[in-house]
Amino acid sequence: MLSTGLPQGAVPKLERPGPLRDRVYEALLELITTRALQPGQHLVESELAGHLGVSRQPVREALQRLNTEGWVDLRPAQGAFVHEPTEEEADQLLTVRTLLEAEAARLAAANAGSAGITTLEELCAEGEKAVAADDVDGAVAMNARFHSTIMELAGNAVLAELAAQVDRRVRWYYTPIARQRGRQSWIEHRELIAAISERDEQRATQLMRDHTEHTRRSYHARAES
Repeated sequence: MLSTGLPQGAVPKLERPGPLRDRVYEALLELITTRALQPGQHLVESELAGHLGVSRQPVREALQRLNTEGWVDLRPAQGAFVHEPTEEEADQLLTVRTLLEAEAARLAAANAGSAGITTLEELCAEGEKAVAADDVDGAVAMNARFHSTIMELAGNAVLAELAAQVDRRVRWYYTPIARQRGRQSWIEHRELIAAISERDEQRATQLMRDHTEHTRRSYHARAES
């Protein structure tokens, strides 16, 4: 393990098509959002380049882009560090998430068909299995897929585009509290599925508001502790 502290098997392979700098950017962003690279961690260009099997130039370009987007802090004479989110940043992001997801739940209750409901039930079952196995990464992945599926069932392309812009940051904030939220999160998901299946728009909206608010409060409670 190098001093950047990446666990074995954490580094994604750069097999996707496109410019190398973009593939390096995607790889580093995935490592940050999954917290394989922790907030505050020093990012050494040469070591990251070695991990990814590339030269330092695309790594440097990717770090500059990540800095522009707020994922990385470039400090004069010190180098690059994974950004450490403030309480205010987290609160603002998770508040916006609540607004988007509550509307998505309402629209999903109005529009979802039986196939969509079945998909949500299958994802919920997989998430429950991950929690039972203490598979945090699996639970986080299933949680993201569950919420993105509700967004798809909403059938509003503009809403989905806005949600996609905050999705990775939501994963970033959710990962450290996934174990804390645990089974309760999936109980809330089951309640959401029931409301959407019954086409109860008002209840689906309120349940999603409560659900995302629980996540926001859990994040702040963890930060305070």
